[in-house]
Amino acid sequence: MISFTIRVGYLFLRSVSQSLNLSCCKRQCLGKTARLYSVEAVQADLRKLKSLEKRFERKLGSVYEQFADVPDSTVFQGLHHVYTVEQHGVYRTARGEDEQHIVPVLSADWAGDMDGTVQRVRLSPSESMLAATLKSNHSEVARCLLVRLETDAIPQESTLILDNVFSFEWVTDDVLYYTTREGLRCRHVYRLHLTNTGAHSILVYEEKDPEFFVEVIRSRDQKLLTINCSSKSSSEVWMIDSRSPFSPPKLIQPRQPGLLYHVEHSDNQLYVLANTGPGHEYELLRTPLSSPAMCYWEPMFRPGPGAVIKDMEMFPDHCLFTLRGPQGRLQLQTFPLKTPNHVAIHYLPSWACAVETERSDTLKRKVFHFLLSSPVHPPVRYRLSPTDERPLSCEGVFQHTTLSECHTTHLQAISQDGTAVPLTLFHTKSLADLRDVPLLLHVYGAYGLDLNMTFSPEKRLLLEDNWALAYCHVRGGGECGLAWHRAGCLQHKQNGVEDLTACIQTLFQSGVSQPALTALTARSAGAVLVGALCNQHPHLLRAVLLQAPFLDVLSTMQDSSLPLTVEERGEWGDPLAYTQDWNNIASYCPCHNITPQLYPSMLITAYSEDSRVPLAGVLKYVEKLKAAIQTHTSNLNMKGHVPAVILDLQPGGDHFGPEDYDQSICEIARQLAFLYTTLGLDLHGSRHKKKRKLIMRKI
Repeated sequence: MISFTIRVGYLFLRSVSQSLNLSCCKRQCLGKTARLYSVEAVQADLRKLKSLEKRFERKLGSVYEQFADVPDSTVFQGLHHVYTVEQHGVYRTARGEDEQHIVPVLSADWAGDMDGTVQRVRLSPSESMLAATLKSNHSEVARCLLVRLETDAIPQESTLILDNVFSFEWVTDDVLYYTTREGLRCRHVYRLHLTNTGAHSILVYEEKDPEFFVEVIRSRDQKLLTINCSSKSSSEVWMIDSRSPFSPPKLIQPRQPGLLYHVEHSDNQLYVLANTGPGHEYELLRTPLSSPAMCYWEPMFRPGPGAVIKDMEMFPDHCLFTLRGPQGRLQLQTFPLKTPNHVAIHYLPSWACAVETERSDTLKRKVFHFLLSSPVHPPVRYRLSPTDERPLSCEGVFQHTTLSECHTTHLQAISQDGTAVPLTLFHTKSLADLRDVPLLLHVYGAYGLDLNMTFSPEKRLLLEDNWALAYCHVRGGGECGLAWHRAGCLQHKQNGVEDLTACIQTLFQSGVSQPALTALTARSAGAVLVGALCNQHPHLLRAVLLQAPFLDVLSTMQDSSLPLTVEERGEWGDPLAYTQDWNNIASYCPCHNITPQLYPSMLITAYSEDSRVPLAGVLKYVEKLKAAIQTHTSNLNMKGHVPAVILDLQPGGDHFGPEDYDQSICEIARQLAFLYTTLGLDLHGSRHKKKRKLIMRKI
């Protein structure tokens, strides 16, 4: 894929990125509050879920085993071998040989004392070298291992280790460019030269602006290496010719406010994807390699009205675009480089919500191999060949791909200002029969990122248990393009809350579920919208699941000592410098707007050493929320429903949850047990006929 996909993907990894270098007052707050949430207190909060949790662990184990053989992108093609990436190693087999001849080429054990999992893998041009990063299971630390692949027996002694590496690309078989990460920032690019006398690294680029993040990307044809410098609002790309790997980087177009661009290469031409189209959306432009500056860019392709470019894949004789249409539906378009008027549109199945490229390091590839999936549809392999009579074809249907009665319904919710908000609904019953089914809503709405809609076995389990699953594509996300993000960030963050409210109300008005059977889930920056909704419209929900949530926006954005606060101002604003930004953040910040009222029950999963969302903010939110509910229920002398607020405080510093399979299953099982208990459901998704008391009467 073109470099902007990788850049944007890392913005998600860095969303609401923080450091544990808390100020003195925050450390005191953390120490004081942490005593309230000791291991014993957490266990007491979760004890009533344990029995049901164990039953869900068994069900999840079964459903994960059922889908263990679905295709994925962990297998990729080299020039001579097929490679498989596992959690703790990389393996290969020669083309045409079966799995009995598989050979390990890299093991996580070679990374020294670090217990890590394989992340990114890159092969050198002739497939003589392999590089891979391994991330620590309990922190953001990553190491890069370099292995020589000249023989089938790969000795550990041939491994070279580089610390704190994020992105890396081979330019030749003996030259590797890589970026290092300090804290959660990347600003240095190094060139590693492997010689007979050893390995030698030299700094080739240093980024001075703290708002910019740097990574290296190799063009699809392997002719160029690009250094991509990106902020929330602009970008700049430098290039290095692979034929001259020791030449200094050459600037393509200097950064300027509002200009975002990304570069590919084919036949001595640069193909530039830039936000120079109508409405400042992405379009494709072309310029000779010898004249890279913006004044020479020639427009080549822009999508039709209402469609936006989400990704681009470069082939020797055509470009392939992944687009979203006016209602958020995915489609592919092929653009022939020599006959640009012959653009072809390839419509995808109505259930397809995610497109994932299958990697290949072969240079002459003219066929696009990819996976289609949805949260409840396992990945299915497809191929697209623009020269074939039937260019788009399925390469085999997995036996568990379709449910007997699985419906994918695309709706639109009209927000408060009249904006139509896309909404995707998965259900097994007809729309007319969904009034009494439990509903799980999903939302993110930040950083211009699409809501994650890849396959999830636990979502499939819920669907088979007669749940309805709704995905709300609110402003602030990226589903409808760059303008969709701009309309939901900075001074417009409340738009995302209004969109989410409209989505829930539209579902209820369409006959889908009801507040007493409705739960909402989000993680990281998505918790901002959820927390704001709970403050403004708590009656719409019965249960909320939050994972590694960002809840104290106002305090975080006022702490400039955190290493990424400056960079995050492009999304949230600068309350230290501008009163308007302070007032705006204060108007929606979840932690700042808690009032005594009847909130939904919540299960909040946090990680004690999370470097992206400091624990102090989560603890502050939980304590204020419990106090507000206690005040409200005490004043009314309430009996019956009293919301539960449960903090599931887990060890470790991985913002995205445990890498370990068993730990992950336990975490998901606990969340499912909470949902079923809070909504008063049995294990088949039906409501108990007998009135049940909710868990955790004591707040």
